[in-house]
Amino acid sequence: MKNIFFAFALWMTIGNIYSQIPFNLQLEPVDIEGVGGIQSYAFGQDNGRWFIVGGRLDGLHQRQPFAAFDASGNNNQLVVIDPVTQQKWTASLNSLSVGIREQLSSTNMEFQQEGDYLYVIGGYGDSNTKGGHTTYANLTAIHVPATIEAIVNGTDFAANFRQITDPQFAVTGGHLKKIGDIYYLVGGHKFEGSYNPMGPDHGPGFTQEYTNSIRKFEIEDDGTNLNIRHLESITDTDNLHRRDYNVVPQIMPDGEEGLTAFSGVFQKTANVPFLNCVNIDADGYEVNDLFSQYYNHYHCAVLPMFSANQNEMHTVFFGGIAQYYEENGILVQDDEVPFVKTIARVTRTADGTMTEYKLPVEMPALLGASSELIPIEDLPRYDNGVLKLDDLEADTTLVGYIYGGISSSAKNIFWSNTGTQSEASSQIFKVLVVKEKTVGVDEINLQSIADLRMQMYPNPYNGVLNIDFQMAYQSEVELQIFDIEGKIVYEQKVPKKETVVGKNHLSLTISEVKYGTVLLVKLATKKDRLTQKLIINE
Repeated sequence: MKNIFFAFALWMTIGNIYSQIPFNLQLEPVDIEGVGGIQSYAFGQDNGRWFIVGGRLDGLHQRQPFAAFDASGNNNQLVVIDPVTQQKWTASLNSLSVGIREQLSSTNMEFQQEGDYLYVIGGYGDSNTKGGHTTYANLTAIHVPATIEAIVNGTDFAANFRQITDPQFAVTGGHLKKIGDIYYLVGGHKFEGSYNPMGPDHGPGFTQEYTNSIRKFEIEDDGTNLNIRHLESITDTDNLHRRDYNVVPQIMPDGEEGLTAFSGVFQKTANVPFLNCVNIDADGYEVNDLFSQYYNHYHCAVLPMFSANQNEMHTVFFGGIAQYYEENGILVQDDEVPFVKTIARVTRTADGTMTEYKLPVEMPALLGASSELIPIEDLPRYDNGVLKLDDLEADTTLVGYIYGGISSSAKNIFWSNTGTQSEASSQIFKVLVVKEKTVGVDEINLQSIADLRMQMYPNPYNGVLNIDFQMAYQSEVELQIFDIEGKIVYEQKVPKKETVVGKNHLSLTISEVKYGTVLLVKLATKKDRLTQKLIINE
């Protein structure tokens, strides 16, 4: 099979653009004896001690239905970790009821801690009760401080767990967050049956249903009775068709709390990640097509910080999996969506403009995917957990720890994955923010703010090349494709009246493709010009 990847170079006369940094970041490894690897878990905390539940003990899921999400990789324990005293305690799930035990051994649950209670929703796993893999339709409430004490002291903790069933909670790969008193279950999907990358009609088969929605509800919990009051949901089958991504609490330019859903997979019309984002507040949601996120597409550790003095919201993403990465100063698109080392931030300014920056520091290996950043509890924060950057008094502040995730031996392992090419990481990193005496620069990803923001697919090439691009105005568009010697192998002019403000699409066939060669794809309007390098491999 012919295989294609696209390496993109943004050619601009002004050259590289850099931004003076608002802070520096440092990562320091921490080794705690006996702490095992885990990924895609849920967590709560109390008095500096972490409570870990669910997730996987292995690496990237294998592609064969009989091996993917195998029960041997389930986390069947509750884990308590004290990062300061460097101690770990565990307890089996076996003392819990079957329904609670099965859900809490699943992966990719949605979760949110409110006071003493950790609420976990959904999750995907192998159910003995159902005789196969399922997405659990449960919400389980866990009293975190009491459970931590019971695990540390070796006493019974079953009374600290309560569970209800609701079909609206059969979701995995989404996010559970809060705005004010309202809970938001954002995106995700319901997956029933054994995973099979060849599709639902191959092998044992499966069903997959994206929620395409933001499900809103209130939790009424007096410590004994657990009730849900559902509110009107928001549904958008095009823009909320997202899973396995990052939804991050934000402080919006007007000072109000909100959320941003960054990237996510997969677009309805193409098997590639979203590049845009969705901003959510108490009044509704808005799709931001004026910004594109090229780094950190899948779920990874994130750090949200807001500067009230500058009215700037900074969201930092640590490694993970992405369709793009930088290599030798060139932005490379790889539609196999590889593991990456990139640490990047997205900054939203007072006028709402969002821009992506690549930080000079990287993850020390292909780490970050399905990890979490567990924040320090006693730092100044907004009610939704966003760190108050201006209120950090020390020059250097420990703001949290990154724990777990997937450690991959190579960028692209999916089709060769036999279970040994990756593992669940046991590595812990201190995350330190350095505010004063900041030196260096962060590199602006120009494509994140450029008007055209071109994206090409599919990979592998099937004889038709699709090109998506954004326009802020109607204009004639000229497309030219050159070979490495400068010969035009394809050209097309799109009249102004056939363009639209927003997303535009072209579909074409390159008849003179020579595999193993390089092509340059040039897209131009009267105001903007973008040239990207297209590398075609056998």
